[in-house]
Amino acid sequence: ELLCERWTLLVVSRLLDGCRRFNDIHRGMPKISPTLLKQRLEQLEQAGVCYRSPCENGRGHEYLPTEAGRELESIIMGLAVWGQRWSRDLESDDLDPAFLAWSMHTRMNIAAMPTRRIVLEFQFAGTYAQCRRYWLVVENGEVDMCFKHPGHEVDLVISAEIRRFVEAWRGFRDLRAELAGGTIRVEGRQDYRRALPDWLLGSS
Repeated sequence: ELLCERWTLLVVSRLLDGCRRFNDIHRGMPKISPTLLKQRLEQLEQAGVCYRSPCENGRGHEYLPTEAGRELESIIMGLAVWGQRWSRDLESDDLDPAFLAWSMHTRMNIAAMPTRRIVLEFQFAGTYAQCRRYWLVVENGEVDMCFKHPGHEVDLVISAEIRRFVEAWRGFRDLRAELAGGTIRVEGRQDYRRALPDWLLGSS
């Protein structure tokens, strides 16, 4: 019954994506209220799906999936595959650029990327002006999402209409075909432009 509650599987998905702190989980689910998120995490903890552990810096705690929680990954991935195959309707929440950027931040194929720092700038048209640009900084095996320019040289600038990019990210369109056709535009080093589809794992 718990898994059928609204938001529950998405909370588990964020945990499996590597989100640990409450604020990190909430950034990946911007439409849920902090109160309801706290309630869902408590319910998952009581059900043995996740547990709380003190942070290494001694400040606060983090949430980690238990073995039972990790075993839900195949179920969540199965639902994601089903959704990509059969559910093609995008709602307003799906077109939230902040949520899209956060989703990408958790789904980067770091192993396929250069070992040096890589900065990606995303520019989305068709959404409100104050939230059209985001940056992902990949360095030392970690990915940071930035709402402001991170202060480093940008390696690739990716620009597209928000709906078109989301459809490619969700698997409704072929990303390589969109890049080749110019509906998703990329500026930067040629070898990085060619490698970009291998860096983006797509929506989970």
